[in-house]
Amino acid sequence: MLIRKPAKVVFEALINPEITVNFWFTKSSGRLETGKTVIWAWEMYNVTAEVSVGEIIENRRIAIAWGEPSTSVVFELEAYAPDQTYVVIRHFGFHETGDALIAALKDSTGGFTTLLDGMKAYLEHGIQLHLTGDKFAQRPE
Repeated sequence: MLIRKPAKVVFEALINPEITVNFWFTKSSGRLETGKTVIWAWEMYNVTAEVSVGEIIENRRIAIAWGEPSTSVVFELEAYAPDQTYVVIRHFGFHETGDALIAALKDSTGGFTTLLDGMKAYLEHGIQLHLTGDKFAQRPE
């Protein structure tokens, strides 16, 4: 996904929870730093994830492990121009097989697409689309 912002801005949006809460999770125990473990929360779903940060290359790459059992996620940022960054998210190391693996891959692809869409809208236009919260919205009673 192309984000029309400098790599420095996109990188900061991914490691700084004060920014990330505007388009993805609702709460974090801290900023992403190499060797650190943080907890991300999606409070509307009562879901948390422990995130272990493996490697950070400033403005270029963030590698984490998350979930139980853990899988690997790598965020790769490539500056296409001074004000354009192409973001690729790779999620691998799944433990499922067969139909369960297909379901996990679909869920991962959908989730990270939602993240990228929300980040693009927020960083480029300052719009909070509320995609994550609305994805599985419950009908009011």
